[in-house]
Amino acid sequence: MSSLSRRVKIVEVGPRDGLQNETEPISTKAKFAFIQALAESGLQEIEATSFVHPKAIPQLADADTLASRLEKIPGVIFSALVPNQKGLERALQAGIKKIAVFTAASETFNQKNIRMSIETSLKEFEKVVTQALKAKLTVRGYISTAFVCPYEGDIPREKVLDVAEALLQIGVEEVSLGDTIGAASPRDVQETVGFILKKIPAHKLALHFHDTYGTALANTYAAMELGISTFDTSAGGLGGCPYALGAAGNLGTEDLVYMLNRMRVETGVNLHKIFQASSLVSAELKRDLQSRQWQRLKAQSADDNPSAVNRKSLFKEEP
Repeated sequence: MSSLSRRVKIVEVGPRDGLQNETEPISTKAKFAFIQALAESGLQEIEATSFVHPKAIPQLADADTLASRLEKIPGVIFSALVPNQKGLERALQAGIKKIAVFTAASETFNQKNIRMSIETSLKEFEKVVTQALKAKLTVRGYISTAFVCPYEGDIPREKVLDVAEALLQIGVEEVSLGDTIGAASPRDVQETVGFILKKIPAHKLALHFHDTYGTALANTYAAMELGISTFDTSAGGLGGCPYALGAAGNLGTEDLVYMLNRMRVETGVNLHKIFQASSLVSAELKRDLQSRQWQRLKAQSADDNPSAVNRKSLFKEEP
């Protein structure tokens, strides 16, 4: 425990990565209320939307309208995914100050996801990043399938390092390594991230875990042992990957906050306020969410038994 960071930064990706695969339309008003509630929880950064073509992801077709409203929420960094130069132009017009570009460590996955080779995507994103930096935006880079690919299987750690270094060379500030289908284990994290850390410092890396096999929290702890202190999560465990059948949602923000609170690791995030934000989406979707702590807090809030008071004391979340 003494070697772990005493503070972890959580990047909330629920409004974008969490909602993008939902088939039922969610109103811009509901999305804004969700983001506003998340902002009130103490989160420092929220990925709010994506400026992809509306036909590609209909759920995020309101990116321009939604992003233009974010200026009304002070004190939080709002970012957006940008797939190309057109997307960057839209982001700039909407007032977004931080963008993210994305590629993969798997050639097959990249072709199916964005219909480009890794090399071609890096060349295209170099143009986007150059323009973004000139406009004084901050840029993040995502690497999908950094551990396991649904088509190619285990991904060589050397390949992940090559792509990460290429992203940093074109100007991204931070690289988020994604366990896109949630198949990684702590050993995979130790081997791949440990290898990358030989060339890239920990403060340049973030981890983005999905929880298909229930290993996301264990993988997070393994990454923390290596010195990583930035993690992407999704409120309520929302999310999934349309190109990876059976892939569960992201690591739930509530689940990570609870674990870190119990470990006395600071996040600045209030667990109950995250639960309240997630509950807005749950009501909109008319279904329960999969985060274990969301389910626990829902059951607790509905429990009229006086003994619930004792359980609240026993499982006090705030350090």
